[in-house]
Amino acid sequence: MTYSWFSRVIVLGYKKPLEREDLCELHESDSSYIVCPIFEKQWRKEVLRTQERQEVKASFPKETHARKPSLVYALWNTFKFVLIQVALFKVFADILSFTSPLIMKQMIIFCEHRPDFGWSGYGYALALFVVVFLQTLVLQQYQRFNMLTSAKIKTAVIGLIYKKALLLSNVSRKRFSTGEITNLMSADAQQLMDLTANLSLLWSAPFQILMAISLLWQELGPAVLAGVAVLVFVIPVNALVATRVKKLKKSQTKNKDKQIKLLNEILHGIKILKLYAWESSYQKKIIEIREQELEVQKSAGYLAVFSMLTLTCIPFLVSLATFGIYFLLDEGNILTATKVFTSMSLFNILRLPLFDLPMVISAVVQTRVSLDRLEDFLNTEELHPQNIETNCIGDHAIGFTNASFSWDKTGIPVLKNLNIKIPEGALVAVVGQVGSGKSSVLSAILGEMEKLTGVVQRKGSVAYVAQQAWIQNCILQENILFGSIMQKQFYERVLEACALLPDLEQLPNGDQTEIGERGVNISGGQKHRVSLARAVYSGADIYLLDDPFAAVDVHVGKQLFEKVIGSSGILKNKTRILVTHNLTLLPQMDLIVVMESGRVAHMGTYHELLSKTRNLTNLLQAFSEQEKAHALKRVSVINSRTILKDQMLEQNDRPSLNQGKQFLMKKEKIPVGGVKFSIILKYLQAFGWLWVWLSVAAYLGQNLVGVAQNLWLSAWVKEAKHMNEFTGWNQIRSNKLNIYGLLGLMQGLFVCSGAYILTRGSLAASRTLHTQLLDNVLHLPLRFFETNPIGQIINRFTKDMFIIDIRFHYYLRTWVNCTLDVIGTVLVIGGALPLFILGVIPLMFLYLTIQRYYVASSRQIRRLAGASRSPIISHFSETLSGVSTIRAFGHEQRFIQQNKEVVNENLVCFYNNIISNRWLSVRLEFLGNLMVFFAALLAVLAGKSIDSAIVGLSISYALNITQSLNFWVRKACEIETNAVSIERVCEYENMDKEAPWIMSKRPPSQWPEKGIVEFINYQAQYRDDLGLALRDITFQTHGEEKIGIVGRTGAGKSTLSNCLFRIVERSGGKIIIDGIDISTIGLHDLRGKLNIIPQDPVLFSGTLQMNLDPLDKYSDSELWEVLELCHLKDFVQSLPKKLLHEISEGGENLSVGQRQLVCLARALLRKTKILILDEATASIDFETDTLVQTTIRKEFSDCTILTIAHRLHSILDSDRVLVLDSGRITEFETPQNLICQKGLFFEMLTEAGITQDSVTK
Repeated sequence: MTYSWFSRVIVLGYKKPLEREDLCELHESDSSYIVCPIFEKQWRKEVLRTQERQEVKASFPKETHARKPSLVYALWNTFKFVLIQVALFKVFADILSFTSPLIMKQMIIFCEHRPDFGWSGYGYALALFVVVFLQTLVLQQYQRFNMLTSAKIKTAVIGLIYKKALLLSNVSRKRFSTGEITNLMSADAQQLMDLTANLSLLWSAPFQILMAISLLWQELGPAVLAGVAVLVFVIPVNALVATRVKKLKKSQTKNKDKQIKLLNEILHGIKILKLYAWESSYQKKIIEIREQELEVQKSAGYLAVFSMLTLTCIPFLVSLATFGIYFLLDEGNILTATKVFTSMSLFNILRLPLFDLPMVISAVVQTRVSLDRLEDFLNTEELHPQNIETNCIGDHAIGFTNASFSWDKTGIPVLKNLNIKIPEGALVAVVGQVGSGKSSVLSAILGEMEKLTGVVQRKGSVAYVAQQAWIQNCILQENILFGSIMQKQFYERVLEACALLPDLEQLPNGDQTEIGERGVNISGGQKHRVSLARAVYSGADIYLLDDPFAAVDVHVGKQLFEKVIGSSGILKNKTRILVTHNLTLLPQMDLIVVMESGRVAHMGTYHELLSKTRNLTNLLQAFSEQEKAHALKRVSVINSRTILKDQMLEQNDRPSLNQGKQFLMKKEKIPVGGVKFSIILKYLQAFGWLWVWLSVAAYLGQNLVGVAQNLWLSAWVKEAKHMNEFTGWNQIRSNKLNIYGLLGLMQGLFVCSGAYILTRGSLAASRTLHTQLLDNVLHLPLRFFETNPIGQIINRFTKDMFIIDIRFHYYLRTWVNCTLDVIGTVLVIGGALPLFILGVIPLMFLYLTIQRYYVASSRQIRRLAGASRSPIISHFSETLSGVSTIRAFGHEQRFIQQNKEVVNENLVCFYNNIISNRWLSVRLEFLGNLMVFFAALLAVLAGKSIDSAIVGLSISYALNITQSLNFWVRKACEIETNAVSIERVCEYENMDKEAPWIMSKRPPSQWPEKGIVEFINYQAQYRDDLGLALRDITFQTHGEEKIGIVGRTGAGKSTLSNCLFRIVERSGGKIIIDGIDISTIGLHDLRGKLNIIPQDPVLFSGTLQMNLDPLDKYSDSELWEVLELCHLKDFVQSLPKKLLHEISEGGENLSVGQRQLVCLARALLRKTKILILDEATASIDFETDTLVQTTIRKEFSDCTILTIAHRLHSILDSDRVLVLDSGRITEFETPQNLICQKGLFFEMLTEAGITQDSVTK
């Protein structure tokens, strides 16, 4: 009851910063492991009940309204017993709250009559202490169970959202972006939790109002009906306000969704934004959305001003109307001390439910919006198990019979009339041009597409290697094991077969090295090999491989095929379906499926297709003439050792691993110690000092007038005793009533002014801090985003900004009010009972001591809770990006369990926060109860020397000081702990930034005109504690020269490209472009004049036109022209909205090849004098590749092109080739001369199977 068992944590937190291990654990029944399954069971029951009702209603044609499964019903059925327990505690606490005014009434009566035997006075004082202390214990039990239940409800809802996200169909994924689903987990689940914490007020507030009115009737008779009339008038007004708030909440939620969605895409595509110098454009988009959000917030703030005015004036208006009518009913009615202070205590009790009721009604209205959104999501369409039959028998592992598929039920078929039978253990290739439906075939086998017609059957378990490798933020070993049991011998065999052993030797901790979020600290080729190793280790029956050779060099490609996929590989007896552009692998296939426009154009063995159709020959024409001739000549003798000659080298080149580039993702930094006052000052500065001083003045005026009201009543009561001594008493009484009313109106105006000023200032602070946060994030260097989980960054824009927008200024205002309340209370009681000051001094010392212990612990507990939220978002984001892989492997339950673990960690921290607050409240309220007892005792001891009016005033103030002191300490702690959000938002301000976007020295508008690039003794490193990634690089290009850049993995190829864009800054030397040192100009002036077609095709949600031209600089005719050059015109013209076609998040409604062509179109639009090609055609077929290469050569013929070569054939026609090795230039000559020198370049050509004759032709 007193929470003494928690004192261990409080004392420990005072001695040292608390860590997770120091906290108290949850009871097992309160953990997410128990709560989530119980709630999921109730939700399933609710879904089934709804379906049954709909089936019954279907037989009644007039019944048109179909009710969706209700989240509220499911929650009630899950938590009804604990909610009833909470309600019983609340009822008991409410009854006790009305007992203390009745005992105070007896105290005043005692003081008025002063019997000779005074022991009854001491009895009343003791009874008052016992009642208020008992109320404290009961109320804190209520708060404990209430807050814990609300947290469990949030946990249960998050668990259900997570599980639902794993089951969403493609249509549903289009409806709900990652940002929107994330917002459901953070904002909407939080809104539901906040409402649950206050839900009992829906019945408790009316109960308290009725109790107060009935007791007031006993004191003032029918006059209390006047007060009721005021309530009846005001409540509908607040209902109108609540309706308006609901609309604003909907609008606010939409804006928040849009902001999170765009932020999520910006952070995932930050490299593209930096390379293209698009940060300013997307910054404006975020600010536009933010301004809409703040506009809604301003409207809500002004409604809050009106609400504050009505809420403050209600108790005063009720008392004014009641006292006024009381006098009118009978001129003989006199306000005695007993009636006034008993009534005022009841009015004070009445104030809280009157304040709470409209707020909780408003919260219900707002939460209805969140509930609608949650129910809409939870009731949205899931993937249908009927899309694929998994219990088939026979010789076929996979079978399609007249099967057609679409990405949604009503959509145009993407795959049409498929008839494919794949025998068990077969090796099958799926080939075709970009957008022909190759990857869609794999999706259909996985059950990811909607089956429109026909039958598709699959026998056995599945492993899937996606075209874009999905890597988890965990150690390398866990990425490969993927939840399977470690079998050391087989594990090592898989590592060797997937060519990962050399990488493990270079990684700082081998397979225990932590892989960053999205695999940012390993190369593209390594990601694909880890993804392949994960599939191989799973031991599945069927392997779906989506272009796994697109990102590995010739050695690795050969090894992967021979040791993994081929006839002598680990998977030789498994069913393997391989989507590939590597046509020279086709002779080794058991079956080849040629896709064309979503149909099977041809199917058979290599020799069957070669003899029956020219289709395969046409595909082979995508090679260069030399390669085609060489490939066709060797067709009859190709064996398992034959590998495509122009295999790619490692994608996404990194500096040498042994230089220590293998960084870990940074964990959430948890601050320790008190929040610096400079952080509070930063908020106040953003708030505006004028608004700060005006708000302080308003709240000071409010409290002074409040004290004046009570003193005026006290003086009135004194004079009423001697009314017979006054002539014209009725007129005097009317004047006093008018002055009392005037004071009330003044208080209302002060409150209204304070609320208005607070709204204006808080909006200014929110706008300033958000703008600074966004600006700081966009100016951070790329390495920051590679080492910090996106969840941490988004958490600052969501949770931390929510606290700054909504809560922090409220806590600040409440603390100022409580401070003024406490000062006013002590002065009033001290003026009436001077000895009270002597008792207050030691009690205040105890208050401050308790506060010091509590604040140190509570602050750190809240920080731990804040840090425990980021893993929830990060894990959820990671899950959504890899949901196809998770479903393919059938690991949904394992990931659901992981979600429970991270959610439970947050719940443990929150539970400790609840208990720390209860520990504080019991102790502070006990000290407050002692003050009440001390004031009552002094009143008894004072005897006849003190007027009963003063006794009533002192005790009524003493009853209020308990709550004021409690709030004072709590809000002081709230300010400090919530100031952590300001600290986190401002944290990026002091981090190292990129160079300015624009500098005073700007290059000429036509720069660069020649495209001459010169490196002079250039050196670069990724961090100060790492070795050099580039060493003494010196070379110069000619204008319009075509340079190929080659080198093995880790040679420094992509680093060279990054240095040109100043993604990596120099450690020495310089880069000069057309006579200008690039370090002397702004980043946007530099990057805006360079052009790049990157490896990874990144698209943003929005129209195709916006993705091509986000700055809106080009005409539609120019856009169509580049689309035609990129061979996308026909595809875009076939779309209903053409250029206005909506691209889904991450470009998921386009194939990877189509995304790369869109990125090429971007580059064609920019067309600057310098182009960097970073293997822009890795995921497109060879025919399109050849056409694209021809387009690039033609359209950029007058430009300097630096091609970072992964396919060696793509740089054989370069003017010169730059060969890098370990960050140094080893060779720089024409291709022919380099071959004659027989150096490193010659070795690489030999390894790739490219002969000297094929180069010189």
